[in-house]
Amino acid sequence: MYLFILIIIICLIIFVAFLTAPRLSGRERVLPFFGVKWAHRGLHDMRKNIPENSMAAFRAAIREGCGIELDVHLSRDGRLVVFHDDTFDRVCNVSGVVEQTDYSTMKEYRLNGTDERIPLFSDVLRCVNGQVPLLIEVKLPSADTEICSRLAEELAEYKGNYMIQSFNSLVLRWMKKHKGDIPRGQLSSNLTASDDNPHYLLRFCVKYLLSNFLGRPDFISYKWADRRNPGFWLNRVVFRAPSAVWTLHGKQAVREAQRKFDMYIFEVQ
Repeated sequence: MYLFILIIIICLIIFVAFLTAPRLSGRERVLPFFGVKWAHRGLHDMRKNIPENSMAAFRAAIREGCGIELDVHLSRDGRLVVFHDDTFDRVCNVSGVVEQTDYSTMKEYRLNGTDERIPLFSDVLRCVNGQVPLLIEVKLPSADTEICSRLAEELAEYKGNYMIQSFNSLVLRWMKKHKGDIPRGQLSSNLTASDDNPHYLLRFCVKYLLSNFLGRPDFISYKWADRRNPGFWLNRVVFRAPSAVWTLHGKQAVREAQRKFDMYIFEVQ
């Protein structure tokens, strides 16, 4: 009886390890990005009228030598746009869903009441031009991975350094299958904290990194406040996966992150 229980426990441990394991050789691919100071959605600061994910925020990050973390959506007319939220309400004070809006419409919107507009990803690439590394978060609210192929096309001729990350493990699976040379990261946090969003089981799996088997991420990017998650600990300590934390505010948090993690994403306070 005890032997049977022991076998069950060992099988369970092996199964969990299979689900949560990252790409075991991913450390070498991500090592060049260690120590980079990643500016969250660019070096934005509304005290200087510089909104998030704006060309002004990206230019500010370049001036300070910071890596740029940014977000991309696919518009209804197939354009890659740099914007964080699923809707325009918070940043642009207009209603609408990004994926259901043509770029010809959204390019007229203003960011946080400034003169800055929603940029195209191609414009950001031309602006950065390899001067600082990029950390590209892919927004995928559905199972349609067209955004992945569009992103790969736009990055094909880009000469700068970059990594890709996403909460949606289908993005990582697509990248693993079609663009395995691009470093890929699994984003996560305490995704089950609220029951407002659907697909609880999927959120549970991503929260504990049980979906890693789909894309075998090279690195894990976890929310700073939720960093004690056991799945994150398993990846960071046991599998030695490169680890990033977001989003940091203040020097004390930055100092702690520098001691314990390989990368961090910060915002100006």
